[in-house]
Amino acid sequence: MIAAMRTVLGDGEVTIRSLEPADAQPLYEAVRESIPALARWLPWAHDGYARHETEEWIASCVADWASGASFPFVIVDASTGAILGGTGVSRIDREHRCANLGYWVRSAWTGRGVATRAVRLVADFAFHDLKLTRIEIIADVDNAASRRVAEKAGARFECIARNRVVTRGRVRDAAVYSLVPADLEPAGAG
Repeated sequence: MIAAMRTVLGDGEVTIRSLEPADAQPLYEAVRESIPALARWLPWAHDGYARHETEEWIASCVADWASGASFPFVIVDASTGAILGGTGVSRIDREHRCANLGYWVRSAWTGRGVATRAVRLVADFAFHDLKLTRIEIIADVDNAASRRVAEKAGARFECIARNRVVTRGRVRDAAVYSLVPADLEPAGAG
């Protein structure tokens, strides 16, 4: 386990923080609002999604943080504290210092740069706190919104990986993007 990891990061507009039990109701509401947009891409987003699933998710997030298995965050509005979505680092390969990065934003907040800001914050966490050197963003080839977020966050498109994801029992090709620490540096730095 890596010492002194940040559990809250922000850029003045968006904050990402580790989840806590008190997030259950507002997170549940954010997911329920967004089921129509998320269901095609995320298997956990289904019509019958219930509050107990949110509670179970939060409990698993707390356990994953404690064990270092993954580092899920809730995305919140920096000024109001309203829950805007989720992001995190998972499938961590400590030997090769890489991991996956995922994200979703509640429907009422899409198109406002929330996901792009969250991706950059969680990537900063992964590079600085976890000492990773590569982050991968994997998006279904048809998920144009997710692919745009990866590109706006500075990730580089690498390839279309055949049969890379399975969603609702369907094997699908996926676009693979990567971020490395240099991608987060301001233009002209280095």
